[in-house]
Order: sequence, then structure tokens, then C-alpha cells
Amino acid sequence: MVVVGMNRQGIALARKVEFAPYADTEFMGFFEDRGMDRISREDRYRVLGKIESLAAYVKKHRVQSVYLSLPMTAQPRILEILDSLKDTTCSIYFVPDMFITDLIQGRSQSVCGVDVISVCDTPFRGFRSFLKRASDIVFSTFILMLIFPLLLLIALMVKSTSPGPVIFRQRRYGLDGEQIVIYKFRSMAVIEDGSTIQQATKNDLRITPLGAFLRRTSLDELPQFINVLQGRMSIVGPRPHAVAHNEMYRTLIKGYMVRHKVRPGITGWAQVNGLRGETDKLEKMQARIDFDLDYLRKWSLLLDMIIIVKTIRLVFKDSTAY
Repeated sequence: MVVVGMNRQGIALARKVEFAPYADTEFMGFFEDRGMDRISREDRYRVLGKIESLAAYVKKHRVQSVYLSLPMTAQPRILEILDSLKDTTCSIYFVPDMFITDLIQGRSQSVCGVDVISVCDTPFRGFRSFLKRASDIVFSTFILMLIFPLLLLIALMVKSTSPGPVIFRQRRYGLDGEQIVIYKFRSMAVIEDGSTIQQATKNDLRITPLGAFLRRTSLDELPQFINVLQGRMSIVGPRPHAVAHNEMYRTLIKGYMVRHKVRPGITGWAQVNGLRGETDKLEKMQARIDFDLDYLRKWSLLLDMIIIVKTIRLVFKDSTAY
């Protein structure tokens, strides 16, 4: 392959191909009309020649792929290049400026007959949306029927061991950043849902003795299956944070709000990768968000099943939640 245009996205493509461990493509070099004095030193790469010599080089060296990394303002030049390559068998691709962007569910689509490329989108479109919601309804209905006696038992224990409501309701951000109310068994002696909320910490005096057990085993989360049935949450997805925490972290972590392109989950990709419990450092929250965005990129029903199985295993051996 060769790249036409030594700019940021072209260089990014070349480096990804060169350093990809399993790439079956050899990067030959660039074709560029600008002199090296007009290109920054750190961007300089091997240049095979001027663009006018591209077609001859492609024929001689049997180049299979040509990537045009040129600005759209260079349309006349692009048309000349395409015309010169008609006598070759190479595949031709455009490298849009957004190539250097961290695409989330990037895909091409048509809007009123105009082709566009998504940069950031939800993975749940069309049949995938139906599949995700259908699986949530089926599984949450089955689980609620299965655990109904346990829900009654925990409710009686919460009510009899400490004063206050059985169910703790708190505002969180849901799909598209809309506020939702989630349900949990109350595990603290206080109920916080204001502009400032203190995260639970180890040996937190606000946590009741029963609440400590419920939180450690994640039994306090069971009422959220009702949220799933309501359509506010999903069984698997980024864990929802309190509104106060959202407002703080969205100013500190780039891309934080992107996690709300899907419904929040009872469990998530971050939680089964060791990021369950307190986020006492910004680096921990950054790592959690990185996994949340990775989930958006990689989503499949199989991945959801893997996360559910890992969550069940963690409940019995993880001690990071309190």
C-alpha cells in the first residue's frame, strides 16, 4: 500500500499499519508534492515521489491499495489522481480527517441520500436495539420471578434492622443523559441525593451492618431488575453514577458523557475488569470510563453473556465494593 498526502491522518494510518502485529499489508511510502521544508520534522516519512509519478509506481510495483489522504478542497487534484489510476488494478480508499479520531461505533450510512460517516454513535440501532431490549426483558422477568422470595426476605431484614425506607431511590443519568430514578435496597443510615454526595469508603460509618453484607454481595442491587423491566436500565452496560458525580467528572474526563449513549447497566465491562467499588482517585474513574467506551465499541450479545458470568463469579470472591 501507498498513501497520497503526508498529513496527520495519512501518517496515523501508515504508523498503524507498520506497527500492527498481524497486518498482512506492507506500507511502501508516501506520495507528496510539498517539499520537506514545508513538513514538520516529526512528521517526515519516506517519500516515494511526486503525486504525478504515482500511477507509474503503482503499475511497476504492483501496489494493491492506494489511500488518498487529501483535503476535500483538493477535489480537482483528487479527480486527476483517480483518472490516472484507472489503468491499474489497485483498490483506492479515501482517508477522511476523522481517521485520527477515536471512533465509537463508526460506520457509514446515508441520510436523505447523502453518505455520511458516524464518529460517535450507540451500538444499538435496528435489529441490535431489538436484540438488546428483548434479552433484557426476558432475563429480567425470569430473574425477578426467581428471586422474588429473596427480595421479600431482604426487604423484611432491612426494615427490621434499621429505621428508614426499604428501597433507596436516587437520581442517575440514563440513556442520552436523561435523569432516571434507580432502586436499591437501603444499605446506609442516611439517604443522599443532593448536589454533593460522598462515595462509600472502607469502614464507612454510614453503612449499616446488614448494608455492609448487601453491598459486599451486590444484593442491594437486585431491585434494579425492576428498572431494567421499566426500560430505564439494562442488565449489562456502564454503571450509572449519581447526578452529582456526573456533573463533577464530566468536566474532568474527556468523553465522560459518551458512556450515556446506551442504557446504564446493573453490571458492566469495567466492573468485571477490577473497577468495582470506590473511585477515590481520578485515575480510577478514568480507567472505568475507558472500559465503558470500550464496551460501546465492542458490544455483542456474547460479550454481555461473558460479563454476566464474570459478575456472578466476582460476587463470591471480590471484596473491593463497600
